[in-house]
Amino acid sequence: MNPYFLIYIVSVTVASVSQLLLKKSAMEEHMSFWKEYLNVSVITGYALLFLSMFLTILAFRGLDYKNGPVLESLGYVLVLLFSRLFFKERITAGKAAGTLCILAGMLVFYS
Repeated sequence: MNPYFLIYIVSVTVASVSQLLLKKSAMEEHMSFWKEYLNVSVITGYALLFLSMFLTILAFRGLDYKNGPVLESLGYVLVLLFSRLFFKERITAGKAAGTLCILAGMLVFYS
């Protein structure tokens, strides 16, 4: 397996974790405007987004650009699963159908 492929998957996973941290902060009540934007969850979330960006740049050194959008769609699946695990969100029939469509598209692309 191409190591750049794995770097891109790590990048997508890091971006998904970042989205969860930002969502966690958005769900909390903050005492002031500054605490809403300058708290550990937000700062860590944005730091992880920057890390993800650099990992993506590194991954594209060894990947064809056509792989980018296909692998990036894995982020939707990860956010759905992580939201279920950490926030106990329900996975509705529509969300499940959408996720299956994404996975089917990835399977078709890489077959």
